[in-house]
Amino acid sequence: MSKTAENLKDAFAGESQANRKYLAFAERAEDEFLHGVAKLFRAVAAAETVHAHKHLRVMDGVKSTKENLQEALNGENHEFKSMYPDMIAAAKEEGQKSAEISFHYANEVEKIHANLYTEALKDPDKFPVEDWYVCKICGYTVAKAAPEKCPVCGAAQKNFFKTD
Repeated sequence: MSKTAENLKDAFAGESQANRKYLAFAERAEDEFLHGVAKLFRAVAAAETVHAHKHLRVMDGVKSTKENLQEALNGENHEFKSMYPDMIAAAKEEGQKSAEISFHYANEVEKIHANLYTEALKDPDKFPVEDWYVCKICGYTVAKAAPEKCPVCGAAQKNFFKTD
């Protein structure tokens, strides 16, 4: 791998992580009623997304929708079949209950994501346009309407948000 290719990969990862981190910081600022700071964090997070997307495109990491669906499915399968089970076991062994729960929730939801991508891959042209809801506790993802109770973590319906 060339130095530039390596740098693009590292930059993509760094910008992606910065985006997620800044969105978490914005949520905390909102919790502390620091709305101006929250808006700043969200604005910079959006800029980091622009950077990450540019780097990914330059790396030829964005392909046809079918290829992108397959790559997404492969990633989700890896996460729930090997990555998270190993992480859950390590957290359990180390007595890190919060990490174990976090990994467990993610693992369960990655299975759902894999199923959704599998369905979309069958015929992307006919995949329905629907509203999607996500549990802010565990990430459970569901179309049409939020359930009264999250089937993964048990959170109440009020903990779901509608995605754009």
